[in-house]
Amino acid sequence: MTFWRAGLAFFLLYLAGIAELNLVAGFSNSRSDNLAVTQELTNKDDAIDVIPMAFLYVFFGEGGKPIVDFSNICSQGGAQFPNSDLADCSFLASDIKTCQSKGKLVTISLGGATAKVGFSSAGQANDFAETVWDMFLGGKSNTRPFGDAVLDGVDLDIESGSPSHYSTYYITAAPQCPFPDAKIGDALDNANFDAVYVQFYNNYCETSRLSDFNFATWDRWAKTSSPNPNVKVYIGAPAGPKAAGSGSAQNQYSSFGGVMLWDADTAYTNDRFDLKIKKAIVQKGRSSSDLDSDETPNSDEAPDSDEVPDSDEAPNTSDTSSAIPEATVPADFRDPREKARVKRPTSYTIMQPEKRDFGRPRALSRAFRF
Repeated sequence: MTFWRAGLAFFLLYLAGIAELNLVAGFSNSRSDNLAVTQELTNKDDAIDVIPMAFLYVFFGEGGKPIVDFSNICSQGGAQFPNSDLADCSFLASDIKTCQSKGKLVTISLGGATAKVGFSSAGQANDFAETVWDMFLGGKSNTRPFGDAVLDGVDLDIESGSPSHYSTYYITAAPQCPFPDAKIGDALDNANFDAVYVQFYNNYCETSRLSDFNFATWDRWAKTSSPNPNVKVYIGAPAGPKAAGSGSAQNQYSSFGGVMLWDADTAYTNDRFDLKIKKAIVQKGRSSSDLDSDETPNSDEAPDSDEVPDSDEAPNTSDTSSAIPEATVPADFRDPREKARVKRPTSYTIMQPEKRDFGRPRALSRAFRF
């Protein structure tokens, strides 16, 4: 992880003196009712606060340039910069600026499930950090995929100057829920992340297994181990009806930042499930019965006994110990990723992704994030 730390450190050199931007409306990292939706630039409603553009999935492609794939919005095969496989998505610049003018954050997401990432030296990591800065953030380059649009930050999804008149840039990550994360756990402990979108799905600690649901572990990490004591932890879940929680984590943990949904297509076809989640987290402290009665339990009905954690397993919010237990996998847990990356609800018809060559990113868009 040495080279990742070097790359992140390079970003932090840029970020150290950046002044805070007072947004017109919408996003505030100190709140717990934010909604993030990946690459939904045409969205005009007020429910969405953060739009991560996913993915920049190859760090060093043809001509040493990175490669991006934003699904059906902009990808290889269309307009490209000379002597490279880097797509020219400058037609999106006006949409990005429109979203930003409405107080929404637009970030670039690095990585993804089929990404080709990594560095051969600390110097290469530093050079790549500068490339990202020049191509997507406040730098200058002749090869800016989004033209003159300046994004608001960087999202890391790694799986396999004057302080005046500048915007605030955000660094986020999407670790899986087993603690510590096998891929970027070291980076999380050594870099100042603004938010982590923990993937509480496809693992034994997913939201459907309440006895193993380990938000308390991530809350303890946020308060005792994260270099940024104000880091926010999001609950990541599939964008299906049964992924909606009652809001207990929002009320119980001060590190709770909101909800991340995978993915935008599913949430839209699920009767705008994103709006239901947004309504639930905005109405902090109110009963989950405000959601549709056919999708959430009635507020006066007690949950099934087999869905409630044993008393000795319930999160202890008064525990001030800095020791964070490492993940252990129950013997009866069967990894759902043997069959699918994300288990989608079967009661809805979802557009199937187009066939791609091995190593290319998925055709569907990245994620909703709340």
